[in-house]
Amino acid sequence: MATLLRIPAAGDRPLRLLVLGCHGDDIEIGCGGTVLTLLGSRSIDITWVVLAGADTRRAREAQSGAEAFLESARASRVIIGEFRDGFMPHEGARVKEFFEELTAVTEPDLIFTHRRHDLHQDHRLASDLTWQTFRSHTILEYEIPQWDGDMGAPNLYVPLSDAVAKKKIELLTDHFGSQQGKDWFDADVFRALMRLRAMECRAPDGVAEAFYGRKLTLDLT
Repeated sequence: MATLLRIPAAGDRPLRLLVLGCHGDDIEIGCGGTVLTLLGSRSIDITWVVLAGADTRRAREAQSGAEAFLESARASRVIIGEFRDGFMPHEGARVKEFFEELTAVTEPDLIFTHRRHDLHQDHRLASDLTWQTFRSHTILEYEIPQWDGDMGAPNLYVPLSDAVAKKKIELLTDHFGSQQGKDWFDADVFRALMRLRAMECRAPDGVAEAFYGRKLTLDLT
């Protein structure tokens, strides 16, 4: 069954979001600007899930980063898993059980998750399990710039304001000290990707995030 993109109008009720990332900073990099934009425009109930929390420092960063992004949410829930970075496919049964347990926690209108063709093994597993678990939901896959060089051709864009783009980058650099010094964790990289995607969709402020809408249905009624 194709996923129906039907988001309740502002004022009808809070929009229920589920955002999923393998590592602290994935969500912020991939869809942080979009989340901030939604939080600034309507009432949001959000469940924010980070899978790799076995490293206590990165778990603390994931928690603080999420809380900073979610300051204005009407209601929020942050869930940090205890899986080991880079080893999730080797814990497949446990990770799948974790995803199944999420269905008792939230009934989202919209889900953000990793991209199917991401070359990071943890990211691919998370994407597959999102689709296996939430089969009648609207799912958008975000992208992460990384060493693997696996960037694709997205088919859905969210123009951002320059203020939102700046806040996204500031929060990333403020809350993820363990990633400082890595060649992909750089304000110029984050800005460059948003600038490239803005060019592709002619975003007014010159910054945008892009997504992969693998299965969407257009409701014309």
